Amino acid sequence: MAKKRVTMNKVREIIRLHEEMGLSYRKIARALRISHPIVSQDIAEVKAAGLGYADIKTLSDTKLLELLEKRRNETERYKKLSERFPYLAQELKKTGVNRLLLWEEYRKECSNGYSYSQFCYHLQVWLNAADVTMHLNHKAGDKAFVDFAGKKLSLVDLKTGEVRPVETFVAILGASQLTYVEAVESQKKENWIKANENALWYFGGVPAALVPDCLKSGVTKGDKYEPDINPEYSDFAQHYHTVILPARPHSAKDKALVENAVNLVYIRIYAPLRDRIFYSLEDLNQAIWELLEGHNKMNFQRLGKSRRQLFEEIEKPALKPLPLERYELRTFLNLKVQFNYHIELREDRHYYSVPWEYKGKRVQVLYTDRVVEIYHDHLRIAFHKRDRTPHKYTTLREHMPPHHRFYDEWSPQRMINWAEKIGPEVKRMIVKVLESRQHPEQAFKVGLGILNLSKKYGEERLDRACRRALEFGTYSLKAIKNILEKGLDLVQEEPLFSEPLPLHE
Repeated sequence: MAKKRVTMNKVREIIRLHEEMGLSYRKIARALRISHPIVSQDIAEVKAAGLGYADIKTLSDTKLLELLEKRRNETERYKKLSERFPYLAQELKKTGVNRLLLWEEYRKECSNGYSYSQFCYHLQVWLNAADVTMHLNHKAGDKAFVDFAGKKLSLVDLKTGEVRPVETFVAILGASQLTYVEAVESQKKENWIKANENALWYFGGVPAALVPDCLKSGVTKGDKYEPDINPEYSDFAQHYHTVILPARPHSAKDKALVENAVNLVYIRIYAPLRDRIFYSLEDLNQAIWELLEGHNKMNFQRLGKSRRQLFEEIEKPALKPLPLERYELRTFLNLKVQFNYHIELREDRHYYSVPWEYKGKRVQVLYTDRVVEIYHDHLRIAFHKRDRTPHKYTTLREHMPPHHRFYDEWSPQRMINWAEKIGPEVKRMIVKVLESRQHPEQAFKVGLGILNLSKKYGEERLDRACRRALEFGTYSLKAIKNILEKGLDLVQEEPLFSEPLPLHE
């Protein structure tokens, strides 16, 4: 409802006292015995008309009233439009909604409303306020901005009293500006990815894109057009069916939202915690999250709604659903297959096999706490359960070349059993061969070579040849072959003494 109009002489006096005497609104109101709002309104209307005391003191009452009424009508029209600004800003975030559609709806309700160009001008002036502009620039459910705060919080070691810094992760949704904050041990990729994941579960959904700064944990090489994404971070994004869109280097616009969020975190979280001491991340994060809820429930000054309210109304419905399971961190490595057709996982000093045809080739290794996967040219060629036993081999039989597979079928006991069927000396020889060779494959080769001599020379001769070799302390296939080829096993062995020794008297 329009305020009561005072006489034109009083309007002139209000402007004179304000401009020439420099009196405050309240002093003018007391001097002229009128209300403070009337003083404020008349001064605003004259200023809005681009006039001053020098202009209006010579105008007739009729002309001055005409100018003020025109301005008042304009003010009433603007007031009706301005009441719609929060609604218009909220609607603009919705898919397919633009200014033209909103103007058409506005004119249906206000037939004497502004033209389209004036409507857009007044709306944009209102939106230029920082907190409103930031909201408008982002569609609901489109992006979450993620980064580490520049300043750090700290923990105290309960035993030593040592103070150590910890990192603070900040994530903010573009449209509602709902914010997530978490203290983590470091900026290492495992902490970075876990904090990103916790943010998504806090939001209860997944935005179309995650926008990190060019942090090493997320982006290996920054570029304005085609940045290199850390493979682990990219794998995380695939699990959540989102995409990584790194902030462009040196682009203040891309970083403005999260930087503003970080500054608010300093004010609303860091400052209240400045005199408190924490001994664990769990306690620190509990305190952070309590203050965070207050931050998210605090109303924006111009919107009259909180981050939490905006999130529930416009952002939450636009987020994609979370997957059924959380992400399991996978580490990526590029390795060369050794000539024994194994790769070494240096973290554990353990070796894993691949099909023998890939020896000497470059492969991609993905491993988690549970499994090891090996790829060549994007094709998975090996899958193993992870074994942290150092200096050991995990080998699948199907990965072996044919000759290795043959020996793999043999066990020491199987070889000893075969030798025993040929003869006791052959058994003794095979046991010695198995004991004397460092590598099982080497022992099997020699042992099978010895056993197969029975097919050519017969079991009895082989048994005698083994006895002769054992007497000389030699356990080689070559020595036994030599005995058989030269027929030394057939030679009657002479006793060490041809006649019995005389008895001592």
